[in-house]
Amino acid sequence: MKRLLIVDDQQGIRLLLNEVLKKEGYITYLAANGSEALKYADEQKMDCVLLDMKIPGMDGIEILKRLKEKFPKLPVFMMTAYGELDVVKEALELGAIRYFTKPFDIFEVRDEVNKALQV
Repeated sequence: MKRLLIVDDQQGIRLLLNEVLKKEGYITYLAANGSEALKYADEQKMDCVLLDMKIPGMDGIEILKRLKEKFPKLPVFMMTAYGELDVVKEALELGAIRYFTKPFDIFEVRDEVNKALQV
């Protein structure tokens, strides 16, 4: 079974993604901040990450950089409530495979994750 890490400081987003992606058969891990996210990534072999850009403390770009240093092939989807094109561009240059603008279509996210993991 594929392992997904969902990183967002908003509990509602984490729970929504968790519910939908568990129904797809994924094992999901939920992190509310960067240190939790990196801890899960080190302890478990993740197959995909859904990562919010704006997280208090360590932001999404910093988390993305650290994940890509250790796991260069790990597919990472970014999520943002902000239309900050320069930050989105930086995330894509750092290796994120796609980004979703909040509020996103949960079924589009599900379909893109499935496509990335070829389920």
